[in-house]
Formats: sequence, structure tokens, C-alpha cells
Amino acid sequence: MISLDRIYQAAFVLKDIARKTDLIAAPRLLPDGNLYLKTENLQITGSFKVRGAYYKISRLSEEEKAKGIVACSAGNHAQGVALAASRMGIQSVICMPDSAPIMKVESTKALGAKVCLVKGTYDDAHDKAVEIQKETGMTFIHPYDDEDVIAGQGTIGLEILDQLDGVEAVIVPVGGGGLVSGVAYAIKSLRPDCRVYGVQAAGAPSMEQAFHAGKWQALEKVSTFADGIAVKNPGELTYEICRQYVDDIVTVSEDETAAAILALIEKQKLIAEGAGAVAVAAAMFNKLPIQGKKTVCLVSGGNIDVNILSRVITRGLVMSGRNTSLMIALTDKPGQLQRVSEIVASCGANVVSVDYDRSDRNMAINDCYLKIGLETRDHVQIDEIREKLSEAGFTLVRERS
Repeated sequence: MISLDRIYQAAFVLKDIARKTDLIAAPRLLPDGNLYLKTENLQITGSFKVRGAYYKISRLSEEEKAKGIVACSAGNHAQGVALAASRMGIQSVICMPDSAPIMKVESTKALGAKVCLVKGTYDDAHDKAVEIQKETGMTFIHPYDDEDVIAGQGTIGLEILDQLDGVEAVIVPVGGGGLVSGVAYAIKSLRPDCRVYGVQAAGAPSMEQAFHAGKWQALEKVSTFADGIAVKNPGELTYEICRQYVDDIVTVSEDETAAAILALIEKQKLIAEGAGAVAVAAAMFNKLPIQGKKTVCLVSGGNIDVNILSRVITRGLVMSGRNTSLMIALTDKPGQLQRVSEIVASCGANVVSVDYDRSDRNMAINDCYLKIGLETRDHVQIDEIREKLSEAGFTLVRERS
């Protein structure tokens, strides 16, 4: 098992490699709370993963280094391994799922690694990496279920305690469990009364289910845009550490994660990927008992593909009531759109799209559906618009699939 001495040693090794990322107050994210962000999305590779990868590789023997290294990753561990390998003059091969964001793939190549894209998920990439290791004798660098990797990630826990006096709770994203294991071990060893919570995507709750079932178990499939934590098989070592040092693990939905990404952009001027934003989502949507507590959310990474970011922002706008669409059944006659627009404008919202549908065979010949897209302030304003439209005699209907 890991030790506090090993985490301190990792901190020494990493002092000229990994940034001591800022810990910043975030009162606008949780107005009634006492929230801080540990900004690992601003790490040298855009993710915390460089800590564990570099420390692990630094401890390899000369013989192991000479054989080259192979790893598997959804993208962030890949960049950490590639950076460490190139700095130490080691050949590296990284197996990545073919669904990995293009930015992560290209960044890994740019750091000097050979990338092997594997059809399927992270777990399929893991199996391919193990196969390559057996065939070539290269040294396998596991992304999370490894004592040295966990110790490297644990340096974040040391930094949090150093940066924030009286911290009472720390919320950590969870995939395979390497990050939460290291952070929890470090914090609980030095400050046992501080609560440590893990957060997973609802579509990939492998560690959450194992934690609450009281036994290690894997998932048959995962489905989440948070590719950095889309893991079917939690670590066996990390599971044991989580059982001992983590207080609870919860999940957040895709919409909640999208809303957290949008809030980080608007209110903190920070870019987070899906995996990096789940801790903030858990705080924003009251998943954990942190009311009144000095709480740190670990923003673990910011390597999000621009195309995905565009979709996520759109989803986040809908989730937070900033964007919506309404469908109205009405008689198709002059002045109807003007009346609707006047009501919307009187409520302070903005019409951004208009569409007429006269094709429904169940409607009267002179009836139609009017679908309007709106930019709004929040859900309260949406409800106000709905109410005033109804009072004016318009019939709101559920949008058809």
C-alpha cells in the first residue's frame, strides 16, 4: 500500500515538473456555500495525470526504461506518460479508444508518443496495451491501479492542505479511482476530520456501485461524455483505499455536468472537461452534505474537444434555464406570431428561432404548431412566459419526438 512518505517523495520529484496549481475561491458557483476550486485543469498537460505518470516513470529501473513503456488512456494519462517519456528519453506507445477527443490524441502525438487507436472504450484500450506489453516486453504504466501513480496523485492532497487552512471537505472526480485514492490517503493521514467525497458520472458508476455494495465489481458498459472517467473496471487497489479513506461516492447526470461546465466558464472563466467538472456539479446540485463547510472541488482536467464543448454549452444553457423552446398550437391567421412575440418581449426574453408546422394530419386545416426558440434568464422566467401565454389564450403543448 502507499505511504505518506511516498507521497512526500513524489512531491519532491514533481516540484520542477508539475505546477502547484492555484486554489481559488468560487463564491458565485455556490452563493450560500464556502466553495474553492483546485485548478488542475491548468496543469502543464491540462490535467492532474502528469503527476502520477511522471512519478511512476521516474522510479523505473534503467532496464525497464530501455524496454520502452506502453500505457492505456482516454487521453489525459496519455499526455502525462508521453511528457514523462519524452523528458526521460524513453520510447512510449499509448493505446487510446477511437472515441477519444481528437485534441487529446493529437496532443499525445505532439508530446512524442506513438498512439494506437483501439475500437471501443477505455477498457478495450487497456486490453490492447496489456497485449502489446506481453508481445514486446515493454513496461506497462497503469493509469490508476498502481501505488506510485496513486502517490503522485496524492501530492494534490498535500497542496490543498497547504493552500487552505481549515478545509472541511474535498470533492474529487472518480474514474478508476487513482486520484481520489491518493488525495484521500494524503488528507486523511494528515487531517482525519476532513471529509473526502468522490463523484462519478451516472452513466459510468463503477466505483460508486462497488463502494456502496461493499465489494469490488465492474460494469458491462458505460455511457458518458466525460471520457476521462468512463471506466468499466475500477481499480482493485484503489477500491480498497476508497473503502478505508473515502467518506462517500455519489453520481451526477450528464445535464448536471454540462451545467457545471457552463457555470465554470461564465462565473470563473475556467474551461473544464466533463470529468473535470463532476465535482463542481455535485456541489452545485446538492449531492453532498457540504452546507456551511469550507469545501474544495477538484477540477481535474480541462482537455475538452471544441466540438464537444459547443454541444455541452448548449446542453448547459437548457439545463440552467438560459435556453428553451416552446410549442404552441394555434389557428394560423395574421397577427398570431406578433402577439406571441409581444408576450415574450414583455417578460424580457428574446426569440431566436421560429418554425411553423402545418403537416400534422390530426390538426384542423387552418391550425398549426408554432415552435419558438428562446434565450431566457432562468427557469423562473420560462415559467412566467408559459403562464402569460396561457392567460392570453394560447395552448402550450409538449414537443413531439
